[in-house]
Amino acid sequence: TLSNNKDKKEQQENGKIQNCVCYKSHKSLHGFCHSPELSTLPTCPDIQPPVKTVGPLTDADVIKLRPCEKKKVDFQDKLYLAPLTTCGNLPFRRVCKRFGADITCGEMAMCTNLLQGHQSEWALLKRHESEDLFGVQVEGCFPDTMTRCAELISNYADVNFVDINSGCPIDLVYKKGGGCGLMTRTRKFEQIIKGMNYVLDVPLTVKIRTGVQEKSSIAHKLIGEMKNWGVSMVTLHGRSREQRYTKLADWDYISTCAKLANPVPLFGNGDILSYEDAVKAKETGVSGVMIARGALIKPWIFTEIKESRHWDVSSSERLDILRDFTNFGLEHWGSDTRGVEKTRNFLLEWLSFMCRYIPVGLLERVPQKINERPPYYMGRNFLESLMASQNVDDWIRISEMLLGPVPKNFNFLPKHKANSYK
Repeated sequence: TLSNNKDKKEQQENGKIQNCVCYKSHKSLHGFCHSPELSTLPTCPDIQPPVKTVGPLTDADVIKLRPCEKKKVDFQDKLYLAPLTTCGNLPFRRVCKRFGADITCGEMAMCTNLLQGHQSEWALLKRHESEDLFGVQVEGCFPDTMTRCAELISNYADVNFVDINSGCPIDLVYKKGGGCGLMTRTRKFEQIIKGMNYVLDVPLTVKIRTGVQEKSSIAHKLIGEMKNWGVSMVTLHGRSREQRYTKLADWDYISTCAKLANPVPLFGNGDILSYEDAVKAKETGVSGVMIARGALIKPWIFTEIKESRHWDVSSSERLDILRDFTNFGLEHWGSDTRGVEKTRNFLLEWLSFMCRYIPVGLLERVPQKINERPPYYMGRNFLESLMASQNVDDWIRISEMLLGPVPKNFNFLPKHKANSYK
């Protein structure tokens, strides 16, 4: 008798579910049902349980954006500050924004570290309010993890675009199939791009090199395919993995690739240290230029390019720029002991590049070229000579002018070499 009563009760409840006004729309709305009748009933096997939402249900919750409805970004004729590992932190990007950088991008973030929730890795995705066109760069080698990572970025980060790093030359990344390794794994590369593109509502861009081997360029083959995979913009560094940062970038090859990429915008990258270099680069037919080491050596390069002039920046002006950086650093990392030393460390990393700048007023021939070894010289005053030193102790002295004495037994070894010559 009890079992018969139970069966009758279940039939009555199922009848209520079938007669519910929102029953048919239940599946399409992923279980959002507003019927008070259903809220007290047990979950039907064919119906997903209601999901709590904040605010009213909108179309955006249940309808996927079509590719033509994705947010658009105008990349044409912009100056792009490259995603610089270690040095491309938020305070440095703020300095470059003041000097006229149009596009900024966060440091390369490891996909696996983001998925594991590493706080230090998620910090790389943070943007400053002055960065009006900001993207993040992600490195990874598996389609499933990269797609999931893109989904998290789309939901939890405030970005205008996402960039895939397929140009990183370091062994740690390359040997596991990431960075430059993706260029030789086209099937995986295609799956990564299509998967990330599917879940993102912002443009997906890619940064590549000419190839892995110096005399075997493969970028031109990839670019033709990437147009069909749905990439919104390509950045080409005019060197192979083997070359790293030695020898001049191949701008003739970049010009060929820019024609192949059309109508997808292609940015060129390599050896830009003056407005004359930028003018020559734009003559190759690229949509814009990306500046990396040039911005580290002289962050005012963006102003020089936009105003078409050589700017003789004095040592006191350069010290003011460094002072702004330290203030931004203390604001970002904190003004306690830990924050001060973190700011100092990143300042010293930057000084390992900035010491290569030769003031325009001292040059025999203008402009300075990025791959010419700076000679030893005496500046026009003591501070200028100090800033030209490639001795670590002198960089520490500059940091002490801005951040006070270093702790006892302080030692600094730059992650990047202070120059790019063998």
